[in-house]
Amino acid sequence: MTIREFKSLPEASQTYPKVIKSLLPVVGGNKKAKKNVLPEATYTVNELKVNKTNLQNYRRICGFADNGQIPPTYFAVLSQSLQMNMMVDEAFPFAMLGLVHVANSVTQHRRIADSEVVTMRVSFANLRDHDKGKQFDFVTEVYSEEELVWEGTSTYLSRQKTENSGSKDSKPKTVNQKPAAAKDDLHSIFAVPEDIGRRYAKISGDFNLIHIHAVTAKAFGFPKAIAHGMWSKAKCLSLMDFPEAYTVDVAFKLPILLPSEVELIGDNLKKLQQSGTVEFDLYSAKNDMPHLAGTIKKL
Repeated sequence: MTIREFKSLPEASQTYPKVIKSLLPVVGGNKKAKKNVLPEATYTVNELKVNKTNLQNYRRICGFADNGQIPPTYFAVLSQSLQMNMMVDEAFPFAMLGLVHVANSVTQHRRIADSEVVTMRVSFANLRDHDKGKQFDFVTEVYSEEELVWEGTSTYLSRQKTENSGSKDSKPKTVNQKPAAAKDDLHSIFAVPEDIGRRYAKISGDFNLIHIHAVTAKAFGFPKAIAHGMWSKAKCLSLMDFPEAYTVDVAFKLPILLPSEVELIGDNLKKLQQSGTVEFDLYSAKNDMPHLAGTIKKL
């Protein structure tokens, strides 16, 4: 079990050279990594102070209010710095370029002031089979002193050949028809500009080439650059009001090609008080193609 402690979050300028080095071919492969075995590792920042400038920029690009509180998705973004270091410094068994962010869950146990000094811990977890390869989680916990105030799970897919790959018996993909929004339901249509990937990368530190420019995205099989999944989740949540404690689960569906216009449709959030659960979805504004499916549960 590896436990590493950092005085602050690693800077992207220090991390990306290691990421690039990890992508270079190595004679004989990574001898430390065991095939399809996750490292037992936890990376920690014990006294994490939020950078107010970065937080303010994050609020602006996602649409969150400047209310003195940490937005629900912000710690998920900060944890990616530790995640990248874990993948390049530990015996990580999968190619980073092949990873697909397929789902994200965040749980906020109480409102968190942006002035609080917290402890962040990130660990690998829950390696399991998927019909397209292997899935695993990064689990993040945030503590204020000894109190667990926030936790999140980011699920990634490593595409690999499986017994079901190319099978004629595989179930065809289905697309749920976009519903019509009722009068009191959550409903918003908004534009996603062509440069949102570059702008969000500067704030989040996620410079994955599929988000930066159409030219670099085409090298990975996309016709255009695509929006960050965590930006699309944050943008949706910025249009909602939340109770004191809640969980938001999201599954990322089809990518948002840039530029685009998208449509958010969801249950009236007043239903949270009645049923404790509401659902929301993000679609292309031009057709029924789904980009994101989410569920909010009141704690």
